[in-house]
Amino acid sequence: MSRIGKLPVSLPTGVSAELLPGNVVKVKGPHGEMSQKVDPAITVTIEDNQIKFARPTDLPRHRSMHGLYRALVHNMVVGVSEQFTIRQELVGVGYRVALSGNILVFSLGYSHEIQLMLPSEVKAEVPDVRKGENPVLVLKSCDKQLIGEVAAKIRSFRRPEPYKGKGIKFVGEQLRRKAGKTAAAK
Repeated sequence: MSRIGKLPVSLPTGVSAELLPGNVVKVKGPHGEMSQKVDPAITVTIEDNQIKFARPTDLPRHRSMHGLYRALVHNMVVGVSEQFTIRQELVGVGYRVALSGNILVFSLGYSHEIQLMLPSEVKAEVPDVRKGENPVLVLKSCDKQLIGEVAAKIRSFRRPEPYKGKGIKFVGEQLRRKAGKTAAAK
């Protein structure tokens, strides 16, 4: 039995789930609603504020699908009840981010500004920065996969470099630093 797949997904207060035709699980909560189509081989039941998953056999394909769909539905429940948050820090002299509507405008040391239009499901905040601190970008969404893709796209604009640590990094991330060149001793 899958260790992840056999765990039921419990629904917190304010979150409702329903099973639609075609083996589609729809979850609705205070931060939105999401749906996920589940493989027809996996049996989904909703009872007593819990969503349970069962598989027909122990074939490798069924075992992998069992844990996968349980994890996807669990992420949906967490997303619509609490939302996922990713905080990114811009480290570097003159690195800035501004928010105008749903468009992020980055100034990252290039000769031009970089603009990124956010999907409607992702909300962004740029808190005020005190002098001497790095700008921080806060992304929030109920869709874990989408917010991760947006954060990866933003990070790709200026990856952290190993010598000075300049670039876009996640808050709390530990970067592997390298020693720079040293002058030859004579």
